[in-house]
Amino acid sequence: MKDRSIQTTSVERVLRESDFIVSKTDLKGRITYGNRIFIEFSGYGERELLGAQHNIIRHPDMPRAVYKLLWDSIQAGRECFAYVKNMSRDGSFYWVLANVTPSRDEQGQINGYFSVRRKPKPEAVKTMAALYRAMLNAEQAAGPRDAMAASGKVLADHLKSLGASYDAYILSL
Repeated sequence: MKDRSIQTTSVERVLRESDFIVSKTDLKGRITYGNRIFIEFSGYGERELLGAQHNIIRHPDMPRAVYKLLWDSIQAGRECFAYVKNMSRDGSFYWVLANVTPSRDEQGQINGYFSVRRKPKPEAVKTMAALYRAMLNAEQAAGPRDAMAASGKVLADHLKSLGASYDAYILSL
């Protein structure tokens, strides 16, 4: 369970060029595996991570609509790329470019999710941070009931203004 008492800080941790954060979850988003880089950047021990919800590392600067898009994609059997700001146990943060894919059993049924994250380009982080701020502002203005739709609209309007799909936009950064 996510510790709501963790206070965010302005301390940024930056992945090394050779770092790949890998984790696996079950269908409910509970962590079943995390590599040593995941453990290092999350700030949690392996025992604390295994069985915990993956949102244990969710940073409050992340808009809800990004996670909805991600979950909708992977539950439909598609991979999803996303820039994500994660929070470490000590309140520091780190940005990643995540690739999340469904894992399948021998019969082709989705039985979990697999995520590989790597160091994002700094200019992409600046672009996404600005977009995420606009999405969060829309969420806050709309209130809890309409927050998801409001931030989703900001994202959809942004993509429409660029004439790009979400996937094309993310991969172009």
